[in-house]
Amino acid sequence: MGIKMDLNARSYLLQNCKSLERDIKTSYIMDHMIADEALTLQDEETVKAQTTQRERAAMLLKIILTKDNYAYISFYNALLHEGYKDLAALLQDGIPIISPQNGKNSTDGVTSYVKTVLCEGGVPQRPVVFVTRPELTKTIQQKLYRLKNDSGWVIVYGMAGCGKSVLAAEALRDHSLLKDCFPGGVHWVSVGKQDKSGLLMKLQNLCMRLDQDFTFLQRPPLNTEEAKDRLRWLMLRKYPRSLLVLDDIWDSWVLKAFDSHCRILITSRDRSVADSVSGNRYEVPLESGLSHDKALEILSLFVNMEIMELPEKANSIVRECKGSPLVVSLIGALLRDFPNRWDYYHKQLQNKQFKRIRKSSSYDYEALDEAMSISVEMLRKDLKDYYADLSVLQKDVQVPSKVFCILWDMETEEAEDILQEFVNKSLLFCDRNGKSFRYYLHDLQLDFLTEKNRSQLQELHKKAVHQYKRHYKYSVPTPSQEDCMYWYNFLAYHMASADMHEELCALLFSLDWIKTKTELVGPAHLIHEYVEYSRILDQKDAIVRENFQEFLSLNGHLLGRQPFPDVVQLGLCQPENSEVYRQAKLQAQQECATGSFYVEWMLVDACVPPPHFFFGNMWPSQEFCEACTLLGYWVGLNKGIEWIVFLAF
Repeated sequence: MGIKMDLNARSYLLQNCKSLERDIKTSYIMDHMIADEALTLQDEETVKAQTTQRERAAMLLKIILTKDNYAYISFYNALLHEGYKDLAALLQDGIPIISPQNGKNSTDGVTSYVKTVLCEGGVPQRPVVFVTRPELTKTIQQKLYRLKNDSGWVIVYGMAGCGKSVLAAEALRDHSLLKDCFPGGVHWVSVGKQDKSGLLMKLQNLCMRLDQDFTFLQRPPLNTEEAKDRLRWLMLRKYPRSLLVLDDIWDSWVLKAFDSHCRILITSRDRSVADSVSGNRYEVPLESGLSHDKALEILSLFVNMEIMELPEKANSIVRECKGSPLVVSLIGALLRDFPNRWDYYHKQLQNKQFKRIRKSSSYDYEALDEAMSISVEMLRKDLKDYYADLSVLQKDVQVPSKVFCILWDMETEEAEDILQEFVNKSLLFCDRNGKSFRYYLHDLQLDFLTEKNRSQLQELHKKAVHQYKRHYKYSVPTPSQEDCMYWYNFLAYHMASADMHEELCALLFSLDWIKTKTELVGPAHLIHEYVEYSRILDQKDAIVRENFQEFLSLNGHLLGRQPFPDVVQLGLCQPENSEVYRQAKLQAQQECATGSFYVEWMLVDACVPPPHFFFGNMWPSQEFCEACTLLGYWVGLNKGIEWIVFLAF
C-alpha cells in the first residue's frame, strides 16, 4: 500500500511495547496477520529466528512499526482472536481511520473496499479455521437491508458458543450491503458484561474513535449521559448512514446507553435484551448448529487433513459436539496440538468432562462449562433454582408448560413467564404450536445441567414425583390434559432416578396404569420399562414382573387394535395364580355394580361344574345363550351370576 502507519497508531504501539513484549506468544498472532496479508512469510522467518519468546515478540513489533495502518489493525484483531483482550484494549484508542475506496475482488471474494471498511471499524477478522454457514449469513444480511432507509435494530441471539459474533462479522463481508446500506462505515464494539464504570469507558473509547478530527478537543465525556449525547451527535452528523455493531450484550440498561436513533446490529444470548429500546427491531434466532459435514470440515482444517483422511473417531466426536461451533473448535484446536488424542477427547465428551476440554482462544471463555455457566450465574436466585429443576428432563423431549405448572405449583401464566425468561436468554427453546407451548433443552445444555447438578439429581427427580402425586392425588391424567402424555411416558423414569423403588413397583404392578397407558401409547413402551427396570422390580417380586411383562407381550397384537380391547377382560384370561388375573378379577367385581358384564373362559371337564366364573348384574339374552350352546359352550347359572366355560370335547 506504500502508506506508513499514522503517528497516533505508532505512538500507541511504542507506549505499550513493554507490556506486549512481555506477554504475547507470536506464533498464532502471526498466523492471523499472514492470513490478513499484513505480514509476509519472510517476516515470519525473521521473527522465528529469534532465541527467546520475548525477543520474538520484540522483533514482531519492530516489523509491524515499519508497516502501514492495516498491519496495526490486523495486529489488534489478532490479539482479540487469541484471547489477549487486555492487551488489545491498550491499542484500541490508536486504531487508525482508513478512507474507504473501491477495489477489486480478492481471492476470497471480499473486495478491498470491504476489507478497508471492516478494518477501519475494528470488525473481527475470520477465525483461522473458518467454514461458511451461508443460510444464516444470508438471513442476517436480509435483516440488515431493512435498515437501508431507516434506523433500527437487528438482534442476533442464541445460546453460548453458537457462532453469533462470527456470523455477524461474516454478514458484513458483502460489498453491496456496505455500499448500499452503510456507506458511512461500520463501527464494532465488543461490550460484554459491564458495570457502570466499564460502560462509561466503552462509550468514551467509541466517542474518541469516531471523533478523529478532535471536534471535542479530545476531552472524553465525563458521565454516561454526556457520552450518550455525544455518541448521538457523532452518529447523526459525522456518520449518518453507518452501522454500529454491539457484540455480546448482556443487559438492557447497557443497551439504552447506545440508543442513539441510528442503525445498530447486536449479538446477545438474551432475546429480550432489546425490549426496552425504541425503533424497529428485526430478530435473527440462531437455533440450528453445524451440520455433521460442516463440523467434520472444521476438524479437518484444524488438523490439516482431508475429510476422507480423518480417523473414524472423528465422526463420533462430531456427534458428541451436538452441532456446537464452540465445542468443535475447542476440540479441533486441542487436536492440532495433540494429534494422537482422538480417543481421549471423545471419552471426555462422552463423560461430560467439560472442564477438561479447555483451550485458549479468541472466545471469552476457555472451556465449554465456563461459557454455559456464566449464563446461568447471571440469573436471579429464584430463577437459578427453577432452572436446576430442568436437569431431570430427557434429551429430545418437548415438555408442555402444564408439566412445569405442576412441578412448580404455579398457574400457567406464572410458569410460562419464568420459562420465557429462559427462552429469552437462550437457556431453553420453545416450540409454539398454536396455543400450546412446548419447551426443550439443547443436548449440550442438558449435559451441562446434569453434570452441574449431579449431586442433586436424585432429589430433583423426587421433587417431580412428589409434585405429580400431590397434583393427581385423587385422579390420574386424562388424554384431554396436555401433560398427560408426559407423565405416562416419564413418570416411571423419574421414580427410578429418584430411587423411589416402592412407588415404581406400585406403578408398574398396577393394572389401572397399564390400562390407560397401553390405550394411549400401546404396549411396547411398557414392555421396555419392565425390561429396563427389571432389577428394581425383581427385588420386589420377580414373578409379578414376569406376569405383567408376559401379559403385555402375549396380548400386544390385541392391544394395538381399534377399537381398543378391554384390558380387564384380557386379564381375566390369565392363569388364576397370575397377579394380572387377581387385579382383573377385583376390578371386574367392582365394575359389575355399574352395569358392566365380564365373562371368564375356562377349559374344564364337561361333568365338573366350573370353579371360576365371570361377574355382572345382567342375565345374557336368550339369543346369546343359544348361540353359545350351538358353538359348544355350556351356559349356566350359579347363585344368580353368569358363567360361561369351554366344554372339553
